[in-house]
Amino acid sequence: MKNNSLLSFLILVVIVAAAVMIVQTVRDTSKAATAPLQSLSEQYKAQQTQIANLLNPTPTIIPDPVTYIHEIRALARLETIQYSVEKVITGEMGGGTFETFFGDKILFVGHGTVIAGIDMEKLQPEHMRFENGVLTVNLPPAEIFVATLDNDKSYVYDRQTGLLTKPDPNLETLVRQKAEEEILKAALEDGILEQAQTNAEAYLFKFFAALGFPNTIFLHGQG
Repeated sequence: MKNNSLLSFLILVVIVAAAVMIVQTVRDTSKAATAPLQSLSEQYKAQQTQIANLLNPTPTIIPDPVTYIHEIRALARLETIQYSVEKVITGEMGGGTFETFFGDKILFVGHGTVIAGIDMEKLQPEHMRFENGVLTVNLPPAEIFVATLDNDKSYVYDRQTGLLTKPDPNLETLVRQKAEEEILKAALEDGILEQAQTNAEAYLFKFFAALGFPNTIFLHGQG
């Protein structure tokens, strides 16, 4: 009986060992079979990445290390108001009958800033007079200091080109210039210069009062 039990145990050990070897062999064979496929998959992904880089290249911006400073000028500007304006501009080229084939259309959303105030450098001693406890100040007219697009907020909303044409690189430039003009125009029509003048007088009235001139009259139109 003992011999039979021992023989049965040895047979069981051999069967288990054989099963382990078979499983390991299957795993090794599976890895060997799938290795070429994984290599092909990695090569395919690498080719896809290269093609994507060719079709959608990342721009490289390299500034010239040499800087030319043309002018340095001291400023004495009193900024008294700032407008933030948004304008939607449409630009088209090659429209008409053959627009489907040769047209180029862009829809641009422009965000801009307009700043106005008084150039205090233009205020000279002869423009101020103090008589009978009253300070008379002949202020220079308000003017626009800055009227520019905010490139971080401005963007092309839509661009459509014909089947047989490419986007005109000058069209977006023209649209941006027009957006800047319209932003300035909108601020002027809304009365930015008048408000800048009013704000400047209010600020300077407090300023002169703090210097000991509580009675100040502002005139306009130097000359």
